[in-house]
Amino acid sequence: MIMDEDGFGFVEEVKPPPKTTTAKGRQTTKEQPSIPDLKPVSLQDFMATEFPPRELILSPWLPEKGLAMLYANRGVGKTWVGLNIAWAIATGGSFLKWQATKPRKVLIVDGEMPANVLQQRLAGVIEAHGRIPPSQDAVKIIANDLEEFGIPDLATPDGQAALDKALGDADVIILDNLSTLLRSGRENESESWGVFQGWLLAKRRQGRAILMIHHAGKGGQQRGTSKREDVLDTVVNLKRPSDYEATEGARFEVHFEKSRGFSGDSAESFEAALVEGVWIVKSLSDEKEIQVLKLKAEGLKQREIAQEVGLSLSKVNRIIKKAEEGPGYGLKP
Repeated sequence: MIMDEDGFGFVEEVKPPPKTTTAKGRQTTKEQPSIPDLKPVSLQDFMATEFPPRELILSPWLPEKGLAMLYANRGVGKTWVGLNIAWAIATGGSFLKWQATKPRKVLIVDGEMPANVLQQRLAGVIEAHGRIPPSQDAVKIIANDLEEFGIPDLATPDGQAALDKALGDADVIILDNLSTLLRSGRENESESWGVFQGWLLAKRRQGRAILMIHHAGKGGQQRGTSKREDVLDTVVNLKRPSDYEATEGARFEVHFEKSRGFSGDSAESFEAALVEGVWIVKSLSDEKEIQVLKLKAEGLKQREIAQEVGLSLSKVNRIIKKAEEGPGYGLKP
């Protein structure tokens, strides 16, 4: 009950009905109350619950309801990679060493690229793949250049609500890139990340997967707070090879810095290069092993070697141990 506008008597306050989401194939969600009722589940009931398995969208690293980040320094090729990933997912095709399990709908949210440049890049991607999606709306694009007021700040609830209205039935959302789409708060403060992380988890509950494209900082790691990586399934880092020359164009190393749900050969680093319109992939294992053993012979410590060649300390240890156990280690020719 509230006072009427003249200050006499009371009129009944009419509250709007709970909001619902009716996107095709998505669970309906009601407007969250200010203090939600949490529902503890017994261990017995939890263990008896049959959860549907998470199928892979892009094998081996992007599952259904997956949250992933791909980052690199400027100019390495992260937008090229993101667009190729989007097309592979939409067509049920492949890119580099990764295979889409079936076609799925993709929404690309581009906050940086001029529209004509984005169009040119997509044309190149489409021509290179030689496959088309099963429907015309398999790939949709929200481009900052095409919006009258630009894409709103996704670090705010209003910006997130605006994007929610445009998601439709997208299975995968690609955000390129975090620096242009999240404009409020401070990158290095974990608190600034909290609001957007809540949105990511809400999309995961709806059954969507999200790939975020981001910049690397001066130290080579993803720029800003490391708290971003806590809820992610996968973190992919693209790096320039040590012998890279500017005339080579798109050539980079692919490193999995976080690989929840896959390991072994699937998580091994590799090199990719675009040569005359064709992507060439080769293993880094042999080259890296040679680098490790050479630096070991020069007297560097294992931690120093790991930093120099871009491998984990445990990987460096395994290479050295394997070599030491092999025949002829340490013998001069």
